[in-house]
Amino acid sequence: MYMKNLDWNLLKSFTHVVQEGSLSGAARALNSTQPTIGRHIEALEAELGVALFIRSREGLVPTEDALNLLPEAQAMAGSYRIFVRKVAGENQESVGTIRLAVSEVMGIEVLPEILARCHRQYPNIKIELSISNKLDNLLRRDADVAIRMVRPQQDALIAKNVGLSQVGLFCHKKYIEMHGMPTQIGKLKQHTLIGPDEDHLFFETLKSYGVKLNRDDIWFRMDNQIAQLNLLRKGVGIGAMQIPLAKKERDLIQVFENELSIPLPIWVVMHEDLRASKRVRTVFNFLITELQVFLGVSK
Repeated sequence: MYMKNLDWNLLKSFTHVVQEGSLSGAARALNSTQPTIGRHIEALEAELGVALFIRSREGLVPTEDALNLLPEAQAMAGSYRIFVRKVAGENQESVGTIRLAVSEVMGIEVLPEILARCHRQYPNIKIELSISNKLDNLLRRDADVAIRMVRPQQDALIAKNVGLSQVGLFCHKKYIEMHGMPTQIGKLKQHTLIGPDEDHLFFETLKSYGVKLNRDDIWFRMDNQIAQLNLLRKGVGIGAMQIPLAKKERDLIQVFENELSIPLPIWVVMHEDLRASKRVRTVFNFLITELQVFLGVSK
């Protein structure tokens, strides 16, 4: 099929509708309107001659044709973002925009203070913060820099391990006042536990440390880690938390401190093609230094 001057905005709307699952969600993400996004999808379907979505009660479900086209559309979106950031002011100076991909806990609990210091030191660098527990694809340039808890395996990525953030079990002092301090790790399931819903890695990790729990042992189940932390802070029960974070809150008490401490490696990652960009190197190195301070790593 010959297509002349396919409008990029149509593809941009397409990728966001797939990601958000609805016209309204894509409109919010793009700061647009639902009718506009709807017209974009209709125009793209007409241009391509295929149906891209099936309307259902749950929202818009991408068709097989849409899923086949999605990787290329996402790659184009990544290239477009790179182009825009370069036009915004790379120029081999500490000026321009950096897209930073981080997890929920890192983006909401750890980074705000660090980014505030970054802005004071480098006021001409703008930050786009992508907060999700899904891994943005650095090879596809979904982000310039990422902070990850697993070491990337791709050769094209530059990764710096900044240290280990130990994870322990914590509860609020109000919980201990009401229920007492847990004394036997084998009887942990007798307490009110806060944990994941469908994320089984948590249970597998605890099992490797001799703590046998399953989903039914968790009284408050959710995969959103920020919600878990907020319930923990309210004194509802016992949950997992990074020790450097918990040390900032005097009302949180670590249980089984001498028996359970899970190492969580932290990596700062960027694509090797960006090493020539001064603004990317600046943020990359700044994050390494600041995260080492957060972890208490000696330089």
